[in-house]
Amino acid sequence: MASGSKKVVYAALIANAFIAVIKFIAAAITGSSAMFSEGIHTTVDTGNQIMLLLGLRRAKKQPDKLHPFGYGKEIYFWSFVVAIMVFAIGAGISIYEGIHSVMDPHPVENAIVSYAVLATAMVITGIAWYFAWREFIKVKGDRGYFEAVQKEKNPTTFVVLFEDSAALLGLCVAMAGIAISQWTGMPVFDGIASIIIGLILATTATWLAYETKGLLIGESADPQILREIDETISTYDSIKNVNEALTLHMGPNFVLLNLSVDFQDGLTATKIENTTEELTIEIKKRFPLIKRVFVESENASDT
Repeated sequence: MASGSKKVVYAALIANAFIAVIKFIAAAITGSSAMFSEGIHTTVDTGNQIMLLLGLRRAKKQPDKLHPFGYGKEIYFWSFVVAIMVFAIGAGISIYEGIHSVMDPHPVENAIVSYAVLATAMVITGIAWYFAWREFIKVKGDRGYFEAVQKEKNPTTFVVLFEDSAALLGLCVAMAGIAISQWTGMPVFDGIASIIIGLILATTATWLAYETKGLLIGESADPQILREIDETISTYDSIKNVNEALTLHMGPNFVLLNLSVDFQDGLTATKIENTTEELTIEIKKRFPLIKRVFVESENASDT
């Protein structure tokens, strides 16, 4: 999954870097506010891909004394920063530029340049979007789309998918704004398009922030894994009851498991130690995402 996510981010990075340059050139030639907003949007997206790659790289760092469970949550932090960047810079500048253009409208010059650039950007962004969509479908499995986003623990894929989807929608709005401005002879529509692009970015950023916030704070493993853990423990005759099973995602591919179990009365210390070791080995083998297991021996009445 990590390899696929990195390919998606690289595809988006290359596409956005190229598109940002031609959008700014087109904005300078045409004087289009919507085109300038699109240039800002794509530049922010380019920076976001760099931050996601940084997060993926830092998440691979090995555990140390200060971070005994590793750096897996780095990717959650940088995904949240991406959401803030989209909102603060992308949406903020686009809305500001749009309001300025509405208050002081100027005709779009050489509109054919804008159309050519926007059409090219749609094709390139569409290719990057396809890579993100294909990776998202892989991790989605049999789940619904909204459920897949809510339960996916590796945010990079859906972050890029959201960004590319917003980019395609923004391109359509920019093209419509320029076309309506030409058709009506009212350049104010170019500024309105810029404001709409900013609102699209603000909505996308809000959703991204909401989805990544839960991961950053800490989410449990899939409920199905917890049910299967209970089933596994029930096969051990020496364990009378599972008092509590707590899981926490320390990263996309790292789950921490803390078990509180009530052992059968009269067991020797050696038997308890052997059972704990066997259970830990079996859980890690059956659930590769679970990297660390802590088992507490407690009476059911004490929990």
